[in-house]
Amino acid sequence: MADKYFADQFDDEEVLLVFRKHPVVMRKGLIFSSLALLVGPVYTLALTFLHASNPPTVSFFFVSFVISLVISIMVFFPSWLSWYFSVFIVTDQRLIQITQKGFFSREVNDLTLNNIQNVNYKVEGFQAALFGFGTVTIETLSGGKPIKLRYIHGPAEFAQSVSQVSRVTQG
Repeated sequence: MADKYFADQFDDEEVLLVFRKHPVVMRKGLIFSSLALLVGPVYTLALTFLHASNPPTVSFFFVSFVISLVISIMVFFPSWLSWYFSVFIVTDQRLIQITQKGFFSREVNDLTLNNIQNVNYKVEGFQAALFGFGTVTIETLSGGKPIKLRYIHGPAEFAQSVSQVSRVTQG
């Protein structure tokens, strides 16, 4: 076999699909980073009004803006990191959910395709319908709690792909 796509991949396993959550999961980080971007300019504006006789220079404004930009990137980076390294991998044998939580925490769920009984999806709410994300629910043969995959981009395509692959492996 050629190169492995991920570390836990079996030698005889072929990666069929790779999905990520919808980028909307980064919205909290984007909001806070946008607020952090305003810190320098607002500080400069406040100094301008507080010290009208000796206002800050243009170079002071640009330095404070660059500092705000760096802080903004630092605030947004954990959200991006969690989104980028959280993936769903469908192989010809199993479904793997890798969820990155922060810098040093990663959770991996592995479901054999033979155990999949039903795959359903739900697009709920205005924001989900507008941006095209939803929740995919996977029911297993073991009868345990259904697996809910939230914020899936294109949930209909994802559910259909997993259903097709699981039918091929079962039949």
